Amino acid sequence: MLRVGFVGSGFVARFHLRAFASVPNAIVSSVYSPTGRRDLVALAREIGYPEPSVYSDLREMLRKEKIDALWILTPNHTRLDVTRTIVEEVTQGSSVKAVAYEKPLARNLEEAAGILELVRKAGLLHGYLENQVFAPSVVRGREIAWRRGAALTGRPYLSRAAEEHGGPHSHWFWNPAYSGGGVLLDMGCHSIEAGRYLLSEPGKNYKDLKPVKVVGFTETLKWRRPLYVEKLLKAHGVDYRVIPVEDYARVVITYEAEDGTLAVAESSNAWSFVGPGLRLTFELFGPEYYMSINTLQPELFVFFSREVKGPAGEDLVEKQAAEQGLMPALPDEAFAYGYIYEDQEFTRAFAENKTPRENLFHAVEVMELLMAAYKSAEIGEPVKLPDPSLREYRPLPYRRALEEHGGK
Repeated sequence: MLRVGFVGSGFVARFHLRAFASVPNAIVSSVYSPTGRRDLVALAREIGYPEPSVYSDLREMLRKEKIDALWILTPNHTRLDVTRTIVEEVTQGSSVKAVAYEKPLARNLEEAAGILELVRKAGLLHGYLENQVFAPSVVRGREIAWRRGAALTGRPYLSRAAEEHGGPHSHWFWNPAYSGGGVLLDMGCHSIEAGRYLLSEPGKNYKDLKPVKVVGFTETLKWRRPLYVEKLLKAHGVDYRVIPVEDYARVVITYEAEDGTLAVAESSNAWSFVGPGLRLTFELFGPEYYMSINTLQPELFVFFSREVKGPAGEDLVEKQAAEQGLMPALPDEAFAYGYIYEDQEFTRAFAENKTPRENLFHAVEVMELLMAAYKSAEIGEPVKLPDPSLREYRPLPYRRALEEHGGK
């Protein structure tokens, strides 16, 4: 039985705990929450899962608990320090043998590369928790397109991936000093990797694609308007009149495939989308085939008239924005979004002393593409790869935030 510890207890940890209820031969035995939050204990009780121990001191958890693997689910700005702590404890005898990091890996390429270096030096197995490339519809759609379409008419040449909703739950996402950027970093990491996944031949694990050019565009469309500036200031204490952060981003990445052909991945992301809830869309285009996915077009819809009134919630779909009308409903979001397949694969790989197919090498590659997109949006022209300057590059919203806080 693989014993897993969660480092972090926020929103995404709830998805993972629900997923682990469907993961055999592994158990979430402990949770580190710096504030001692016991939300996950209550959730475990609700879904009939064994209650994990909760610690407010990470070192104490690593010393007291026999943990085989850690799921790192803390905010972006904490990742490097959390990694240093884990590595220190491992060198002093902690039982941890593997680490898995929620997306994105860090705030910038330098931090991401630093995390990878620390993990490798400590001899730890590592994984990158990019759930969308484990979503059942994405996995199955890709498999069919490549097996039936690409095998007979040639590899795909265009992918599109988008994630859109009305904005994050937690305040730190909105503050680029903590997050490192806006929607491009928060959700573009999903769509960039999903687009690359669709274009890469199954079994090649991205080695058949070489990124050669990145074009990025970012803008603050909704959350810079006066009414929404005030709402954001009141809800999260962030003033977008002073530090505007992109709530819309579009990225176009050109890849050179191993056969010499070109392929393009388009990604689009928004914190300014108003609809029933979170919308994920994926498309794949080939010479004689096409595949599409839209998570807001599920099998299940429910309708509520204007007479049905109640408190706002998220019982139908993540980032739910309405309680009346014709609403899509996902029976199991942890399954639909890929968390179950992801956690099953990672625990199986770690138990077998193997590195999962999605790992920190890929996390760093994604971060490089993100930094290229931010740089392109800032300078107004394409960024050709490789670009050594990306290691030192910091997104413009992050630099503005540091300036506003005196460089801290």
